[in-house]
Amino acid sequence: MEPYPLTFEPILREKVWGGRTLERFGKQLPPDVSIGESWELADLPSTVPNGKSVIANGHLAGTTLDAQFPLLIKFLDACDNLSVQVHPSEAYATEHQDAHLKSEAWIILDTTPEGLIYVGLKEGTTEDVLRASIESNTVPELLNAIHVKKGECYYLPSGTCHALGAGVLVAEVQTPSDTTFRVWDWGRSGREMHVDQAMECISFDAPKLHFEQPTPLQSGKFLTTHFVDTPFFSIERIESTDNSELTLVVDTTPVVLMVVEGHAKIKHEVPVDAPTGTTILLPAGITNATMEMPKGTAILRFDLPDEKLLA
Repeated sequence: MEPYPLTFEPILREKVWGGRTLERFGKQLPPDVSIGESWELADLPSTVPNGKSVIANGHLAGTTLDAQFPLLIKFLDACDNLSVQVHPSEAYATEHQDAHLKSEAWIILDTTPEGLIYVGLKEGTTEDVLRASIESNTVPELLNAIHVKKGECYYLPSGTCHALGAGVLVAEVQTPSDTTFRVWDWGRSGREMHVDQAMECISFDAPKLHFEQPTPLQSGKFLTTHFVDTPFFSIERIESTDNSELTLVVDTTPVVLMVVEGHAKIKHEVPVDAPTGTTILLPAGITNATMEMPKGTAILRFDLPDEKLLA
């Protein structure tokens, strides 16, 4: 059977910091529940409950993705601050088989004027200083706070102490892991902290991360922003500046598209109607596919490096 564009049922996650904003992205949220995450494309190990996406279209509809896909792609709606947290460092993951790297990138889809993210510890912060700040509830004083704007991208290597701030809505792409060590939770109680594990993962001597936002480039009817290349994925934002069609070329590695503005349509033997909030997996070898993009439509494109080629 010829490969075709795949869409998926979103996996909605209730979070203490979540809200209802994802309804704007086409998500059917259960009533009276704060939803913080919509897992758009997930293929995690069976040890993670509800960690695999179910295909929503075509002859594979109703079947579970089970291809060891090396990315986890989400929407995050931070109506309150996420915990200050860290994901396993490479050294920690090597020594603990149940822990996995979680390098991730946030693309800012919307934010309040006060929207912040917190990335890395300030210079001179030691383990003793951080532990003391946890006890005194002064952890934010040790974090590098960044005011964010819609359209920016931030890449956070695994092992970076960080938090997503209140009022920020992001698309997130990451390596396929759900391992998070919470350091501090903004005075909230009832959630498990993992301070000792986090201290093993944080590199207190790591240099401060610097972020330069790239300049979009106009080519024909498309405005393209190449955000980042990492060992695990690359990210582009493509916006149509006029009514246009984008030829979808997929050679040896799959491609993921996420519609973040407007309403696109994929023309193919298995067509896809793709309003804002739709995520599509284009399998390797797909042919004869084009995306109709009315003026103002914007998509995120996530590519895998060649060494992540699926078997």
